[in-house]
Amino acid sequence: MSSLIARTRTWAAAGAMVCLPSLVAAQVAPVQSDGMQWLKRVSSAAQKLNYSGTFVYRSASRSETSRIVHLASGGNQMEKIEVLDGSPREIIRHNDEVRCYLPESRLVIVEQRSVRRGFPALLPASLAGLADHYHVHKGKVARIAGFESQIIRIDPRDAWRYGHQLWVEIQSGLLLRADILDGNGEVLESIAFTDLRIGEPIRPDALKPSYSSAARENWRIHRAKTRELRSDAPWVFRVELPGFHKQAALQRSKGGENFSMLHWVFSDGLTAMSVFITPLGEPTESGEENFQTLGALSVMKRVVDGHQVVVMGDLPPAALRRFVDGIGVRGK
Repeated sequence: MSSLIARTRTWAAAGAMVCLPSLVAAQVAPVQSDGMQWLKRVSSAAQKLNYSGTFVYRSASRSETSRIVHLASGGNQMEKIEVLDGSPREIIRHNDEVRCYLPESRLVIVEQRSVRRGFPALLPASLAGLADHYHVHKGKVARIAGFESQIIRIDPRDAWRYGHQLWVEIQSGLLLRADILDGNGEVLESIAFTDLRIGEPIRPDALKPSYSSAARENWRIHRAKTRELRSDAPWVFRVELPGFHKQAALQRSKGGENFSMLHWVFSDGLTAMSVFITPLGEPTESGEENFQTLGALSVMKRVVDGHQVVVMGDLPPAALRRFVDGIGVRGK
């Protein structure tokens, strides 16, 4: 997808750009500013509003339908997501504590949410620096799930990231649909409400798991533990993607007090990339690797110094490969 700045212009238009730089700046800056104001509305609306509805996620040939209920009250957030396709799953969040109910496995996974974000709360609270790497501007008005929405285009300024297109409910600022676009403007991944209610009262029982305490009597509870990783050593990240900064560095436990999995999160304020490094139980030759893409998601696995390195994110394959090539052990 080409941005407004990168589109081919006639020689006459190019001459006008050279002769009238101040006029162009005066015209472009307000558009960018207006688009950023819409993104700020999106960032806060998903946290502060009550809403419930159904949304559909599509990526490549896959699709998944989920039902969501979100309650904001007294500075607290409570949310329930029920996956309606395939294996039954329910995710219930109270502020940063997330419980995932897996009835087929008779398992409840409990963890603290760190930097992960889910639809429609896809945008971070701070959008600082976003305009350095994306051109943000308003599009036309369209209808989504029965609501009038403002389209916001987010075009990358380089080849290291994908473009995005958002549909924002005009009155509330709630995100109704989000697409990830490749370099040709084709949709790689989409998530959108198909029905939605905003601002209606939420019944307390709508946020409870569908499985009663008695039904869960013999279920296993796995509490995923994390702790801050105070130093990256001996691991080094020699290649930086412009605009991507480290947001979190964690040690994860697979059970008990064995915090052997290392987890880093890098983000440019819109797109996140995760790095997982785990020691291998048996000798494996360094350099062995596997790469795959699914819609917008790129995933690369590589063996480095007796460890499995897994890097994933909604990034162009060339960007992910460039970053992975720079992951190594200090001094080796």
